[in-house]
Amino acid sequence: MPPSPTPSGQTSSKPWISLRRARLSLRVDRRAPLAIAILSAIALLTFLASIATGDYPISLPDTIATLFNRPANPDYAFVIGMLRIPRALAALLVGMGLAVSGTICQAIARNPLAAPGIIGINSGASLVAVIFIVVFPAAPASGLPLAAFLGSLTVALAIYLLAWDGGSSPVRLILIGISLTSLTGAVTSLLTTFGNIGDVSRALVWLIGSVYGRSWAQVGALLPWLAVFLPVSLVLARDLDALNLGDELAQGLGSRLELKRSVLTLCAVALAGASVATAGTIGFVGLMAPHLARQLVGPSHAGLLPVAGLVGACVVGLADLVGRIAFAPIELPCGAITAAVGAPYFLWLLYRNRN
Repeated sequence: MPPSPTPSGQTSSKPWISLRRARLSLRVDRRAPLAIAILSAIALLTFLASIATGDYPISLPDTIATLFNRPANPDYAFVIGMLRIPRALAALLVGMGLAVSGTICQAIARNPLAAPGIIGINSGASLVAVIFIVVFPAAPASGLPLAAFLGSLTVALAIYLLAWDGGSSPVRLILIGISLTSLTGAVTSLLTTFGNIGDVSRALVWLIGSVYGRSWAQVGALLPWLAVFLPVSLVLARDLDALNLGDELAQGLGSRLELKRSVLTLCAVALAGASVATAGTIGFVGLMAPHLARQLVGPSHAGLLPVAGLVGACVVGLADLVGRIAFAPIELPCGAITAAVGAPYFLWLLYRNRN
């Protein structure tokens, strides 16, 4: 894109690319395409390493040959196609959903410490999912994303209504979200205390956050949620930029504030709820990924949302891979790895934003 002329007749190079088509207008940082390409390559390499690694190791050439339906060994097709690809895909997709949800939450709350797990969205999904596992153990796995979404939506609506006072204050949203997180966490602990031991064991592993044993059915249940709400979030990227400026400025720029905030909250809830239902409560991804993405492409959400999604995919994919090989043959849940990295990162953010 050539430099644009200034009123004085000189030219200036803008640090972003403007994309305009019909009623959709996006401003993308010039660094975004390169960042997206590099992160996509990292995600692809992580995916290949993940499906090649395990108790039954398969060389990278044989893995690639199997992906192109030319397996050197008939067993490879089953191991890779039915066991490893769903797990690797689930890790990448869950990381993407949590990261984009966290990016939206931070923009709505105008707080760099906001995330689905901190302001209560994940806790609602966790509570209903634990009810689904412990109280209704025979229910089909395909219904878990919908149940978790309803749980996160219920908590989000409660937060929104309780924070309403002629408008939805970001500070009240966060404080009430923290309170409801404690309440739902207490109920979740009660269920795991008195439930059947077998079902409770499943629920406890799920609460830590893991993609172990994920199947094509669970990946298929997650995909529609991402396919709908990721594009909607990207279309509303300009509204996220406006919300970051404050309510008065956003209204002055013509943004229908509460309507857009409600739709964006729905997107964050749907993405977080479906991701939590698929892999459990993988902590700190929705907090870390937006910050790392801002360092790569800046604050404009047209570039920030896809880059944050890819960062989240890489984080969860790498966490799952590290958890499988670091203490083999023992596997650590990817949620434990992200928590080990994310907790110090959160403390550093608190220190940096102490004023």
